[in-house]
Amino acid sequence: MQRAPVTWVIDPDDPRAPPQEIWDRMTPEERQRVLDALPSELEIPEPRPPEGDFHFNAKVAARDTLGGYFQSIGKRMYVACELPIYTPDGRMVAPDLLAVRDVEVKERARWSVSAEGKGVDLALDILWNERSQEELEVNIARCASLGIPEYFVFDRRNRRLRGYRLDQDGARYQPIARHAGRLTSAVLDLDLGVEGDRLCFYYALARLPEPREVLARFRAMVNDLMALREEAEQRLDEAEERLEEAQQRVDEAERRLAEALAELECLRRERG
Repeated sequence: MQRAPVTWVIDPDDPRAPPQEIWDRMTPEERQRVLDALPSELEIPEPRPPEGDFHFNAKVAARDTLGGYFQSIGKRMYVACELPIYTPDGRMVAPDLLAVRDVEVKERARWSVSAEGKGVDLALDILWNERSQEELEVNIARCASLGIPEYFVFDRRNRRLRGYRLDQDGARYQPIARHAGRLTSAVLDLDLGVEGDRLCFYYALARLPEPREVLARFRAMVNDLMALREEAEQRLDEAEERLEEAQQRVDEAERRLAEALAELECLRRERG
């Protein structure tokens, strides 16, 4: 008996991945068609205007800082910005930043829990424009319902950072207690804090440098090396000049010696 194809219709106004039981009955080809149909780009609702560089730069700096750090220590940690998260038959969410442990670090268009075999481990939202407390509570409850172990909110305008971790039952978030003004992420094994209007990450007491800082240090190092090279080349030129002058003095001394010897030989012949 031929198997009936399994289909899943995606509502463009509320795109959702299929329930797990439907996903499990799909063939690899049917699953791929669903994944290809799930939107990977977000439409911004009219009441939510873009938040400009203050929002964009902060989230990209966080992504690049974390990505560079984990790559440098050889730890598999996938970090992405505004990647849509699709849970089985759940509403799509796309936090400003997400992190997933122990998965392949590669480019993705979306995060499908069913396709990846696991959910997201950390979500972070960065605020610049004012948002209501009610809206924040909705976001917090939504991430908790998705089973995301940790959720952080960085209010850049007001320079405030909040963190939440799922309780033992995994049903709701509990605030993460501060230690020395910082919040600890068990997922990242790092501390989070605020310096000025910047979100910073710390390993022990050391702050992780942002990519622009690493680039600035690299440029300074290159400039120092170029200065040392120019200085060495200048010293080499000066040494070559001194060597040439010394050679000229040797040549002059040899010429005078030859003249003196010739003159001496002439005197000997005259007396001979």
